[in-house]
Amino acid sequence: MESFWSIILPAVTLGASLAAVLARMVRSSLLETLGEDYVRTALAKGLDESTVVWRHALRNAMLPVITLLGLQLGALLGGAVITETVFSWPGIGSLMVEAIQQRDYPVVQECVLLIALIYVLVNAGTDLVYRMVDPRIALTGEE
Repeated sequence: MESFWSIILPAVTLGASLAAVLARMVRSSLLETLGEDYVRTALAKGLDESTVVWRHALRNAMLPVITLLGLQLGALLGGAVITETVFSWPGIGSLMVEAIQQRDYPVVQECVLLIALIYVLVNAGTDLVYRMVDPRIALTGEE
């Protein structure tokens, strides 16, 4: 149980600022979507407000949020380097800091390459999630 409690402070350190930005983006995107014609039409037809929000508005409001989630991974990985160093956790971040201090450039290159690869894969996954959320988005040049 002690290991669970030791995760809370680093998790709050990593997630608090990113969660605040994400919450602002969800709110602004949803407010913008709620002003669209199709939402007002659905409300005028007599659908419940919760049904309109959950089934119609939220799905279209998620596209900018998905973009932000993909981009926030870079900040999360950079923050993980600092968090691992501050909390003395073993990980790729502390490995990279130690390699920089010892001038072990091949290890630094490998760490940077791994972080870049993870970032690229997450952004590719973001494109796939786009397609699942909105089928009108094409992944290739097809029209």
